[in-house]
Amino acid sequence: MHELLNQKADQAKDKQAALGKNLNLDQYIDQSTDHHYLDQLSNVDKKDVTRFLDVGIDTQSEAPATFIQKDHSVIHCHSHQKGIDIMKYSQALTDIKDIDQYIWKGVAVDTDKYTARVGLNPHDGYFIRAQAGVKTEQPIQSCLYISTDRLSQNVHNLVIAEEGSDLKIVTGCSTAPHLNTGLHIGVSEFYVKKNATLSFTMIHDWGKHVDVRPRTTVFVEEGGVFVSNYICLHPAGTLQMYPTTILNGPGAVARLNSVIVSTEGSHIDMGGRVILNAPESRAEIISRAIVSGGTIIARGSLIGKAPKIRAHLECKGLILAEGLMHAIPEIEGYVPGVEMSHEAAVGKIDPEEVEYLMARGLDEETAVSTIVRGFLNIDIQGLPETLQKRIDTLIQETEKDMF
Repeated sequence: MHELLNQKADQAKDKQAALGKNLNLDQYIDQSTDHHYLDQLSNVDKKDVTRFLDVGIDTQSEAPATFIQKDHSVIHCHSHQKGIDIMKYSQALTDIKDIDQYIWKGVAVDTDKYTARVGLNPHDGYFIRAQAGVKTEQPIQSCLYISTDRLSQNVHNLVIAEEGSDLKIVTGCSTAPHLNTGLHIGVSEFYVKKNATLSFTMIHDWGKHVDVRPRTTVFVEEGGVFVSNYICLHPAGTLQMYPTTILNGPGAVARLNSVIVSTEGSHIDMGGRVILNAPESRAEIISRAIVSGGTIIARGSLIGKAPKIRAHLECKGLILAEGLMHAIPEIEGYVPGVEMSHEAAVGKIDPEEVEYLMARGLDEETAVSTIVRGFLNIDIQGLPETLQKRIDTLIQETEKDMF
């Protein structure tokens, strides 16, 4: 199988990605220093701990399982909860007997030159599985971190929520403060089995010149629920992601939420697509985007292929400084009985709202800040209180940067 994957990857080397900016991959390096494995999270470097916390990863928490990868080295990987399997991707290839029915089934290795790079030169990633009926009260933590300048981090992630399970994951992606440039490519394949729930929250805090290329597909079976929360409040060089969720079972549900801020020099091309293949499946895509310089291309697509489905797409953008906010909502219906809608809006802060708040005692700066904070706050389900507070703090810090 691996020979076939390599062959497909070779054929895709020169195939260009369909979206966003093209990158010259020769500018990145594939070698990094090995980092020591840490049995105890208390031994994580203090400088790294601070960066991890910025993306919702708390080394002092009692998470049911934790995975941390620094550059190409997995420096910690351990599960504290029975029925939760977590390991590095290379180990899963050996230890998980049925792994071949999952890997490269959602994302083809020859999709583009980025997936090909992962297929030809993988740098681990995580395997997470909740066994049938197992439920996590607190989220599992996973962190992908780059500390070597100009490094290409090519990871492959596989997540499986077995039948009747309830799996919560928080993934934080970040870079060391001294990093100038880097590349992160993440191939992720998620499987939500019958009547299972997967809540996946991803928080990105990349450097100003870091390029990010996630490639993701999610499969949801009958009665399954997939909730995705994506938060990117700080600068990135270029970000290009367009995950696809496929609802294959009756009553399957997908909810995709995103909060994005683009500052000067950033080029963010992202969105989400949901394919509703089964009767009575439901989908919701909600995005909030603020342009404070830079570019945001917000894509959303709903494809209805079965009767009695319901789906809604909502994309709202706010422009605070000169840049580009480009909303691209799409709806496709193929059979009678589908019910789908979309709403897209790009605008500015309403002066009347500012005046209203100022009339009630707020100064202008505080009034504007209050409006921005309210715009960014969307209902993110399934987050523990500590993480929600951390996200609220990040939003407040982002306001200061924007103004």
